[in-house]
Amino acid sequence: MAQQQVWYVTGASQGFGLVLVKKLLGQGYRVAATSRKKETLVNAVGQHENFLPLQTDVTDEQSVLRSVQETVNTFGTINVVVNNAGYGLIGTLEELSDAEVRNNFNVNVFGPLNVIRHVMPVLRAQGSGTIFNISSIGGFNGAFPGFGSYCGTKFALEGLSESLAAEVAPFGIRVVIVSPGYFRTNFLSAGSLAVPANPIAAYTSTRQSQIAHQQQINGAQPGDPEKGIDVILAAAQAQQPPLHLFLGPDAYQLARQKMAAVEGDLHSWQHLATATDFN
Repeated sequence: MAQQQVWYVTGASQGFGLVLVKKLLGQGYRVAATSRKKETLVNAVGQHENFLPLQTDVTDEQSVLRSVQETVNTFGTINVVVNNAGYGLIGTLEELSDAEVRNNFNVNVFGPLNVIRHVMPVLRAQGSGTIFNISSIGGFNGAFPGFGSYCGTKFALEGLSESLAAEVAPFGIRVVIVSPGYFRTNFLSAGSLAVPANPIAAYTSTRQSQIAHQQQINGAQPGDPEKGIDVILAAAQAQQPPLHLFLGPDAYQLARQKMAAVEGDLHSWQHLATATDFN
C-alpha cells in the first residue's frame, strides 16, 4: 500500500530532489515533481507512467496552487510533500544587497510557505500526510561565515516547521525537518550557489571560504545522496518519524557542537539571567 502514495516534490530537476524522484518512481510511487522549467525536469527524469512533471515557480502562489490542483486532478490526492526547492547564497551580510537577500528568502522560505498553504486543505481533508521541509545543518548551527542569508532562510524554515508540526498534529499530519550536512550534489555549483554582485575586499576570510566551497569542497562532499534519500524514505514510512532529522556524521557533529555551546551559555549566565522575575 505504501507504493500507492502520491508524493509532491519541489525543486526536483537536480540534487536531492532528482535523486528522490528517481528512487520513488523506481519503487512504484506516484510522483508529482516541480521545476522552474518543465523540459529540464523531463530530460532529467525521463518518461514514466507514474510521473507528473510540473512547471512551477514556488515564489508565485498561483503557480503553486495550479500545480497542487493538477496533482490532485491527476492522482486523486497527495500523501507526502517535500519542500526541496532552494539555493545557497554566500556573501557577508554587509556586502549582500537587500534584493539578493530578499530573493533568497522568497525561494527558501516563502516558497515552502506557498506550498504548505495549498497542500494543507488536501492533507486535512484526508486526516493524514507528511511534510518534509528540506533545511540544512546551517539551519541549526549558523557558524558559517558568509552564509548568513542562507542560514537565516534555513533557521526561518526550521522555526516555522516546528510551529507547523504543533498546528497540524491534531489532523494526523507529521512534519519532518531534514538537516543535511555536506552531500555530493550540485548545491555548490554555479547554478545553485549565488555570490554577491558587489563583494567587499576587506572580507578576505569569506572570499577564502567561498573559493574553498566552490573549488575544493564542491565534488568532494562526504555524503552519498542515495543513502541520504534512503533515510528520508525510511522516515516517511516510520510510525513516529523525528521532527528533526539530521543527515550525515558531519551534521551530527555540528548539531552537537551547537547544543554544547548553548548549554555552556545557559550554565555561565544562569544565576544572573534567571533572577528577572518580580519578587
